[in-house]
Amino acid sequence: MTGLGGGLFCGAVMLLLGFADLLLFGGSQSVYGVLFLPVCALTAVWMRQGDLLAAPVVVPIGFAAGLLPVVDGDGGVPGRLLGLVTALATQALWLYAGTLIAGVTALVRRVALVRRRAAVRGRMPV
Repeated sequence: MTGLGGGLFCGAVMLLLGFADLLLFGGSQSVYGVLFLPVCALTAVWMRQGDLLAAPVVVPIGFAAGLLPVVDGDGGVPGRLLGLVTALATQALWLYAGTLIAGVTALVRRVALVRRRAAVRGRMPV
């Protein structure tokens, strides 16, 4: 999938998982963080080769989008935004871990692609 498709995929899946977390676990941010990690890996694995570098960029956006149903937000839009900022600050470990997973997966795929292209050209034995 393209970079835009990866962003839409990650955002949509995380939004659905956020609602599922709210219904099943009462909005547990730890459960949401654990569910975020495989989505990061899938997003990086399913990105097309030309858009691999977009994977570590789109997963934090998907994390924030899916976090909206999970956060506690009393007081309308300002309260919801304050809850989102607070949740992003307190759940930064999950966010960093997922971004790292997407980045490492994309990097490994990119190195394999470059090695394969070099082997086809006869410059480097596999």
